Amino acid sequence: MVEIKRRKSRIVKIGKVSIGGNTPIAIQSMTKFKTADISKVIGQVVGLEKVGCQIVRLAVKDQADARAIKRIKPRVNLPIVADIHFDYRLALEAIDNGADKIRLNPGNIYKKEEVKEVVQAAKINHIPIRVGVNSGSVRSKQPLADSLVKSAMDYIRILEGLKFYNIVISLKASNVLDTVSAYRKIAKLCDYPLHLGVTATGSPFSGAIKSSIALGALLLEGIGDTIRVSLTADPKDEIAAAKGILSSLGLRNFGPQIISCPTCGRCEVDLVRLVSKLEKKISAQDSRLWSKPLKVAVMGCVVNGPGEAKEADIGVAFGKKEGLLFRRGRLIKKVSLSDCLDYLLKGIGELND
Repeated sequence: MVEIKRRKSRIVKIGKVSIGGNTPIAIQSMTKFKTADISKVIGQVVGLEKVGCQIVRLAVKDQADARAIKRIKPRVNLPIVADIHFDYRLALEAIDNGADKIRLNPGNIYKKEEVKEVVQAAKINHIPIRVGVNSGSVRSKQPLADSLVKSAMDYIRILEGLKFYNIVISLKASNVLDTVSAYRKIAKLCDYPLHLGVTATGSPFSGAIKSSIALGALLLEGIGDTIRVSLTADPKDEIAAAKGILSSLGLRNFGPQIISCPTCGRCEVDLVRLVSKLEKKISAQDSRLWSKPLKVAVMGCVVNGPGEAKEADIGVAFGKKEGLLFRRGRLIKKVSLSDCLDYLLKGIGELND
């Protein structure tokens, strides 16, 4: 089996989660509500944790948002990253209120004295700073990838000049090729952990495609320590897409993986509906409960179906009206389409015990 060789990077700790080195690639997302709306934010963070998010970022637009962190933290388990723009004082307030990490944008917080104050507070509280560069915040005649790298490296030199090395980097463009190029370049220039992402990707469908191409290309090269799939959608969709990317590359496992045929004229059952219902049932479960990397095959005809079902941990291969249910290569029984979902879910549960 081919293994991906990870880029060597230093380890940075964000709350209880470590990134970099050989630690598992962490999945991040961002809440969609104003941070000062404490109850809604807490509900969303708790929901994100349930589906597999490990680090969550909160927008800090004003002092009320920064102060809200103090009330949110005791009621959630995920590390909190405060997203700061324009006003460095919001970073200081967020740190005072317990943020586990600060994201600074070199495009709008760049005065050395202001950066120095944030660095001093981060040092005292032992928290990292993410140097987060976005294509919308850089202005240069250079190619975009080069501009992103230069902006990040110039900022890093300021931090290093202040004897600060607890750093994470992100370089996000909305263009796949620029994003990939920027990360490839900076990966050769430093050993800080890299947070991967494509910014402003759009709808769940197009955004997942863009993110899969860019992040997949980088992860295959061993580049990347945390990821976020940015979608114009419910943040839970971001987690599902991120998990799909990582599990497809064998970098993480998140429980049952469904293998199903695309259907064709040979298929005589409503396989699309069955697979959709099975996927929804699995997704609705707490991801921490179904943690084993089980392969679940749901096949619609007699050509490839029996072979795939036999090779899976549990699987079904349908013929005309009934399917053959297999478990770890052994034929168990014939099942009807109406009963199949229950048998599969029961089998998945038993194999996870």
